[in-house]
Amino acid sequence: MKKLIPYFAAAGILIFVAVFANFLTPFDPYAQNLSDALTPPNAQNLLGTDRYGRDVLSRVIVGSQTTLCASLLLLATISIVGSLIGALCGFHGGKLDGFLMRLSDIFLAFPQMVFAIAAAGALGGGLLNAAAALAIIGWPKYARISRGLVLSIRSMPYFDAAKMAGSSSTKILFVHVLPNIAGTLLVTAALDVGTIIMELAGLSFLGLGAQPPTAEWGAMMNNGRSMLQTAPWVIFAPGTAIFITVATFNLLGDKLRDFFGRTE
Repeated sequence: MKKLIPYFAAAGILIFVAVFANFLTPFDPYAQNLSDALTPPNAQNLLGTDRYGRDVLSRVIVGSQTTLCASLLLLATISIVGSLIGALCGFHGGKLDGFLMRLSDIFLAFPQMVFAIAAAGALGGGLLNAAAALAIIGWPKYARISRGLVLSIRSMPYFDAAKMAGSSSTKILFVHVLPNIAGTLLVTAALDVGTIIMELAGLSFLGLGAQPPTAEWGAMMNNGRSMLQTAPWVIFAPGTAIFITVATFNLLGDKLRDFFGRTE
């Protein structure tokens, strides 16, 4: 468990910055000063300024609140909802199980990002609509994993013992089933944080997510792509933030997978 502490600490720092971003910015991330537009990194503006003279560091910090917090909330929603749907399907079976699993098959048949682009475009763009598009395509994965785990648990002796002891279905599900599948679902969710961040930033980069002047890493990269040769810091700063965040959560997910693999 001690080996996980550095990875939890790194992820915790990123979450701390995202939650308290408004108090950590050295400048107003939305204040424009055209006389200082495209200023290279210096002692005052550590990451330079963008085309409107806005401090890039401040926008990267505030962008973490938009990108990371939105990604974590989205992931929590689809993992919890998808896992509960899958657990209920695997636990009760029947026609509802067949219908929901066939529905999940339909969603899983489409490339996830392509479907998300189409859905976000149909919904009209915006961060909320982008998150909704990713939620529509994201829940079947957790439903499938959860259902498979529940079906395997139903064959275990302690499951039959709980039923013979007179435990209600609700008690069996929440006391004996869900705690035993939580580890696998937690590892899956941790590994998906980076994917969700990149997908949400990707939709914003394409103009289907956060809209200007909102500080969001993908949207910031989109706004700076035309200045890659003249002012590379405008696009490198949010790109580096995405890289560091995705790498941190991917490493955390790998370590969690190793930890739960040893304890099972």
